[in-house]
Amino acid sequence: MSLLGSLKFVLSRPHREAYPFLGVSGAVTVAARYLGWRRNCPIFRGIGTASGLFFGFCLYFFRDPERIAPAREGLVLAPADGRIVSIEKIAPPVELGMGETPVWRVATFLSVLDVHVNCMPVAGTVTRIAYHEGKFLNASLDKASTDNERNAMSITLPDGRMVAVVQIAGLIARRIVCSVKEGERLEAGERFGLIRFGSRTDVYLPPGVEPLVEVGQTMIGGETVVAELDA
Repeated sequence: MSLLGSLKFVLSRPHREAYPFLGVSGAVTVAARYLGWRRNCPIFRGIGTASGLFFGFCLYFFRDPERIAPAREGLVLAPADGRIVSIEKIAPPVELGMGETPVWRVATFLSVLDVHVNCMPVAGTVTRIAYHEGKFLNASLDKASTDNERNAMSITLPDGRMVAVVQIAGLIARRIVCSVKEGERLEAGERFGLIRFGSRTDVYLPPGVEPLVEVGQTMIGGETVVAELDA
C-alpha cells in the first residue's frame, strides 16, 4: 500500500457511532484547554490533553474505510477485519434454529486497532436476528462463542442455503450494533453493524462448503475470500 493509500485508510471517515464520543471529547478538550490557558491551571491542561488523546483514539477506532468486494459471485467474504483464531466444525447457534449439523465456523478476533465495522459475508436475505446476553470474556478464547454476549444473524442465500454471522462482545466491548432488520436483502460486502471496543466475529458456512483460509491469517472485512459456495 502506498503512503497516500495508508493515510486515506487511517484518516477515513468515522462511523456514525463515533459522533457522540467525538462530540463530547472534542467539547471537553476545547473547554479544558481554554480554561487551562486562561487560568494557567495544569489540571485543566491535563484534562484537555487526555480528552484530546481520546478524541484521536475515537477517530482511529471508528474509522470506516471504503471496501471493494470481489466482483465474482458465489463467494463468502470476511465479515470483519482481524486475525483468524479458530476454524472448526460446530453446530450453528441454537437461537438461529439452523439445526444441529456441524458446519465450518471461522472465528475472527478484532483487536482495538482493527476496523470494527462488520460487513455482509454473502448476498442474501436476513432471516433471523437473535441477541443473547452473556459474559465479557476475552474474545480470542474459544468459549467466547458460547459464553459471551452476542448478536447472531442468519442469512438465506437465493438457493435456500444459509450462512450465519455472530457478533461477539469482548473483554472491554460493551456494545454490539446491528443496523439491519429481519427481511432485509443485502449484498455481499455491505455494512451491517459494528462492535466496540475489541471483539470477535464468527461466520458459519453452509454444509459441505470448505474454508479457504487458515488460523492466524489476517482478514479484511468485505474483501478477503473465506470460502467458495460452489467449489
